[in-house]
Amino acid sequence: MAKITVSGSAGFCFGVNRAVNLVYEALSQGKKVATLGPIIHNTDVVNDMSRRGARIISDISELLPDEYVVIRSHGVGRDVYDAIAKLGNPVIDATCPFVSRIHRIAAEKTAEGYFILIAGDENHPEVQGIVGHCNKNCFVFKDQFVLNDFFQKNHEKKLAIISQTTYNNIIWGECLKVLPKDDPNIVVYDTICTATEQRQTDSAALAKKSDLMIVIGGKHSSNTVKLYDICSQYCRTYHIENADELDTSDLTNADKIGITAGASTPAHIIKEVVSTMEENLNKDNNLEEDFDFAQAIDESFKKLHTGARVKGIVMAVNNSEVIVDLGAKQTGSVPASELTNDPSAKPTELVKEGDELDLIVIKVSDQDGIATLSKKRVDEQAGVDKVVKAKEEGTVLEATVSAVVKGGVNVFYEGVRIFIPASQTGLPREASLDGLKGQTVKFIVIEAPERRKSAVGSIKRVSQKEKDAAKAKFWETAEIGKEYEGEVKSLTSYGAFVDLGGIDGMVHISELSWNRIKHPKDVVSVGDMLKVYIKDLDQENDRISLGYKRSEDNPWEKFKAEFSVGDIVDAKIVSITSFGAFAQIIDGVDGLIHISQLADRRVENVKDVVSVGDEVTVKITNIDMDSKRISLSIREALDEGDYSDED
Repeated sequence: MAKITVSGSAGFCFGVNRAVNLVYEALSQGKKVATLGPIIHNTDVVNDMSRRGARIISDISELLPDEYVVIRSHGVGRDVYDAIAKLGNPVIDATCPFVSRIHRIAAEKTAEGYFILIAGDENHPEVQGIVGHCNKNCFVFKDQFVLNDFFQKNHEKKLAIISQTTYNNIIWGECLKVLPKDDPNIVVYDTICTATEQRQTDSAALAKKSDLMIVIGGKHSSNTVKLYDICSQYCRTYHIENADELDTSDLTNADKIGITAGASTPAHIIKEVVSTMEENLNKDNNLEEDFDFAQAIDESFKKLHTGARVKGIVMAVNNSEVIVDLGAKQTGSVPASELTNDPSAKPTELVKEGDELDLIVIKVSDQDGIATLSKKRVDEQAGVDKVVKAKEEGTVLEATVSAVVKGGVNVFYEGVRIFIPASQTGLPREASLDGLKGQTVKFIVIEAPERRKSAVGSIKRVSQKEKDAAKAKFWETAEIGKEYEGEVKSLTSYGAFVDLGGIDGMVHISELSWNRIKHPKDVVSVGDMLKVYIKDLDQENDRISLGYKRSEDNPWEKFKAEFSVGDIVDAKIVSITSFGAFAQIIDGVDGLIHISQLADRRVENVKDVVSVGDEVTVKITNIDMDSKRISLSIREALDEGDYSDED
């Protein structure tokens, strides 16, 4: 007994589903409907619609007043839309989203100065509609031979190449081989419908392992004819529109029979064909006597409700939305804003055709045949559950700071926005938050109500826990004189704070340099690594005084070792007062030349004798190491000079 196998991708595609349902929906609402051409290449369905009141017109001039005109899934040119608008008739646009995408590409590239090459049948209504969006700036080719002839005569234009959605995928591959390689003036868009491509692939695979193939669909259906051509390459094949035509098909001498169907073939017709074949092959006949076309089609769809969780297969992706097949009468659309919380991410970077997505229905429009969906809300809900759990368990989380906002910063964890107030960043009150952007931070959740999609986090509390542990460890071993290497974390007018490993100590400005300085920034900067030692400890108040100056670098010790009273030395005037001038003997050591010691005569004004920067010869007349005071004299140095000359 023959085995019958039906291809899994046989029958209605979602674009045809949508178009047929829109017509039945309008008829059920009592609207007067006229379809611009047969809504579908299936005589049985078209006849059923006619019985219910739908008219088929070939031109919009045939429209009656207030009659709804249905633009079928093949789409139409821009001029048709404009003409309908002038008439004022309401429009039900059932253009397949895949076809609409091609229209957008054709219009955009034409506006950019491209010449459009269209792979397809120039007499097919879909191709005629595409041409209507190219401003007559296009050429239609049926195969690689015509395309090759085009390139023999044309080669200087900017070209954009697209195809009819039902174009033969094998021939498309051959056409691509004809294109000049690495030509920057040529852009190619793969616009063959993935459902069409899958149907063709599945049908070819089934035909290869079958003795006979039955292809079901309208005689004028382009995609059905292509299925027939493909299957005919591998086995005996018949193209029929319905079960009545099985009488003309020879089903004998076939142990394996495969069945496929075009995109315009309803599920009930496929079922009728299978049932009739089984009856003819002496198998049980489970065929129902009567069919309600609208009911049979409607029952093949699942119902959508706002807030429902659904799964969708990605059928097309562009920069503004993702089109998905939901197995429903509505086409699924996921706007880019509902795909992810990351505004910089592009849909084409996140999903690809064929991906299965978990989604939430946020709006259903039966009139437009569109269901608006959200992926990010599914992700957010799963993320909210994780964030709530993290709050309950006190788990430390990790994420990257995505933005600096008023009053704090934002991070995203598992799709959930978590706001971290400035007071919880751990930075000083006056510090800028800009440095946190792009940084990976550890935080805990301190507020995450279950019904909110945002939460509040704290970096400070994680840092505080780490600091508390570091402090405890520090105080276990801290002692005066112990040396550390630490990073300068901040500067104030009175000193520098140094991180000793989770706890900060302060180097007073007087400890930063043996020389006089006006501000710590004259010696160190934030981020510098310093070798410091503990000068004093106050564990009760968590205060640590640090030293940075080394005794061996003390210029007074150097002075003490090298100079004594009575020495004649060269010095540099560094400041002037009313009672004298200070002169630097070595770095860090100054002495005072009293006004009475500036010259061997009476001096009324110090500035009459010396200026800042002058080099002078002086005699050390007194040294007070305890008070760090040195007395100098130019006059006695002069006297010493005169005495030496007389010798």
